[in-house]
Amino acid sequence: MCVFCEIVKGNIPGVKIYEDDLVLAILDLSQVTKGHALVMPKEHYDTLLECPKETLDRMIETAQRIAKLQMTKLHAKGFNILNNGYEAAGQSVMHAHIHVIPRYDENDAIEVHFNPSAPQDLKEVAKLYLE
Repeated sequence: MCVFCEIVKGNIPGVKIYEDDLVLAILDLSQVTKGHALVMPKEHYDTLLECPKETLDRMIETAQRIAKLQMTKLHAKGFNILNNGYEAAGQSVMHAHIHVIPRYDENDAIEVHFNPSAPQDLKEVAKLYLE
């Protein structure tokens, strides 16, 4: 059973903030910050990689709309739009979704860090994309 599919069907309650024919946006039960939202396709796809272009486009448009509302209505000072694809990246519900997280200051309950990795030959890495 996919919990997000059950929310889309109305079998499990969710606090909806946007809905159309392709996507549903709800408030995340685990509010990292006030207004933390999830945007998901109504149809089940495990990750964004499986979503048809029209659905993915609508998800991004909806995430942008919600981020704008977070800035104006919730008075956020910034936002993060995040996706975790597969368990190795932290995906815990295998139904494609995008987190839209309002940020109020540098000390709120979320931290995103980009730590440097070992030096890499970028030209060699780029060749892998072009093969």
